[in-house]
Amino acid sequence: MSTKQPNVLLFCVDQWRGDALSCERHPVVMTQHLDQLAGEGVRFTRAYSATPTCIPARAALYTGLSQTSTGRVGYQDGVEWNYPCTIASEFTRQGYQTQAIGKLHVFPERSQMGFQNVILHDGYLHFPRKRPRDFTHFDDYLPWLRMQTGNPSSDYFDNGLNCNSQVARPWDKDEALHPSTWVVSEAQDFLRRRDTRKPFFLYLGFHRPHPPYDPPGWAFEQYLDCPMAPPVVGDWAKNAFAPHNDEWRADLAFGALSARALQRARAGYYGHMTHIDLLINRFLETLAEYGERQNTVICFVSDHGEMLGDHGAFRKGLPYEGSARVPLLLSGPGIPRRTVCNDRVVELRDVMPTLLDAAGLEVPQGLDGRSLLPLAERTFPWRSYLHGEHLACGQSLQWLTDGHWKYIWWSNTGREQLFDLDNDPNEQYDLALEPQVDIWRARLVQELSGREEGFVKNGQLVTGCVVRPVLSSIHPQ
Repeated sequence: MSTKQPNVLLFCVDQWRGDALSCERHPVVMTQHLDQLAGEGVRFTRAYSATPTCIPARAALYTGLSQTSTGRVGYQDGVEWNYPCTIASEFTRQGYQTQAIGKLHVFPERSQMGFQNVILHDGYLHFPRKRPRDFTHFDDYLPWLRMQTGNPSSDYFDNGLNCNSQVARPWDKDEALHPSTWVVSEAQDFLRRRDTRKPFFLYLGFHRPHPPYDPPGWAFEQYLDCPMAPPVVGDWAKNAFAPHNDEWRADLAFGALSARALQRARAGYYGHMTHIDLLINRFLETLAEYGERQNTVICFVSDHGEMLGDHGAFRKGLPYEGSARVPLLLSGPGIPRRTVCNDRVVELRDVMPTLLDAAGLEVPQGLDGRSLLPLAERTFPWRSYLHGEHLACGQSLQWLTDGHWKYIWWSNTGREQLFDLDNDPNEQYDLALEPQVDIWRARLVQELSGREEGFVKNGQLVTGCVVRPVLSSIHPQ
């Protein structure tokens, strides 16, 4: 093993389902290089995003804190990020050269979040893209794209695909100009110009496979005619989501797509994954050429998943497996090889302490997350369950899981759901009438007691409370 201080490389993809890896036995998507990375380290099969949309999920990832500590219990743009301790600030403080490339999704957009340098592309965000504002003020990819094409009005929105749309088409420019490719090209340039006297912490934030579904043509086409089973639909789903049906929209959240439109959406989604899989291999090979591959701790994770038609739902923000479960791979010096951790529930808040621990650095006090290294090495006392939540369907969807069972409570309607994930991993059969639900309800009462919304009164869950995407006690409005 190298005696040098290890580098740390964090790949964060956007909207990548936890089951969408070949090594997860996915029937369609091909991710051979990520499978290899998983084989070289640890794969956590019970990894979740407790607040499964971009902003609150990234708050947990960057700070090591739970949603009740960050105050972000739903999605809201324009709330300042004023967290004094972040994963990047800790690596910077402890002597690392720190660089972020790609998607951060913070506010103000140019907040460095503790990095010494940020090269930014968050994708199409409605909140900052307000004319006549100059988009290049918050996007480094856009001026680069215009310089490469020689067209001063060139844009990543030229193909007309909206940022949450289920419409799909191949990328309309040269593959070298794709935002995913750009992230890796910029990362390769970082390796060339870094300070070789220091170890580095490099964060690569891919906007994809989040829509728009516009992978390069070869990646899109290899899935276009691939046989695919219909989405799973629970015996409870039609009744739960019918009031929220918006299938007339291109960026629908609930409803059904035609078989042809769904096939194209899936081809776009899986095509992004295979494209990124190859780009990750491209960068890791470059890392090896610089002699740094074996001395680099590598983590691959997503901020949340994508329902992709399961239970008649699309997009994210829901407590179900397609939305809330994420891939989490860890490899590098000191990390056990060919290990699958499938009996402990882990979360994005655990990434910060894990990577600091893997680098042999001080882990700050007061984090809600914990290092995963003891889990990878041996049996270790761990959290008995995870509490997650998010605003959706006009209310707060509160949920608990230990990776084997999942309990969900809808704050307006009082609907309860209980799923046996071991025997029903697709959450098709609601067991809310079984006596076990009482145990899980009591746990949620404990979690929500004292919350500002008033979810608990006299030891009972209270429906109809006013809910907000940020807690006013932490982010006064």
